[in-house]
Amino acid sequence: MVEPGAVVGARTAVWHHARARTGAVVGADCVLGQNSFVDAGVTVGDRVKLENNASVHAGATLADEVFLGPGAVITNDLRPRARNDDFVPTPTSVARGASIGANATVVCGCDLGEYSMVGAGAVVTRPVPAHALVVGNPARLVGWVCRCGDVVSRATERPASVECEHCS
Repeated sequence: MVEPGAVVGARTAVWHHARARTGAVVGADCVLGQNSFVDAGVTVGDRVKLENNASVHAGATLADEVFLGPGAVITNDLRPRARNDDFVPTPTSVARGASIGANATVVCGCDLGEYSMVGAGAVVTRPVPAHALVVGNPARLVGWVCRCGDVVSRATERPASVECEHCS
């Protein structure tokens, strides 16, 4: 359901039971999978894919070509309570081409760099650099990925190049 006051770009597919709340802005050529959720005030770039049951809460900004796997969540409250009259969402930015695996959680305020990759089930508790590959709970750096998603290094220090042999 696209609530009145939500903006959804051209050629964006909204599957069954997906919801874009009033004030959400979703770009062109996106996919909002079944049961996905885009909260009020969220901005989603072009060519973004939210798989089934993915949730993006207020305060988040997703750049172009971001991917959220099934059940992935971006939170918005560092001190959650059932009632908080002073609640202000904590902003989180997900840069161009970043991917968040199935059932991963990004704790609000932990920005993700361009083409970074968060493994399935990871819990991101600190910012992730561009092209970094992080896994686990809490998520830890285990390598570096090309913009196509291939792993280019399993070292924790960033290599001189983050392009694979096919993309260079």
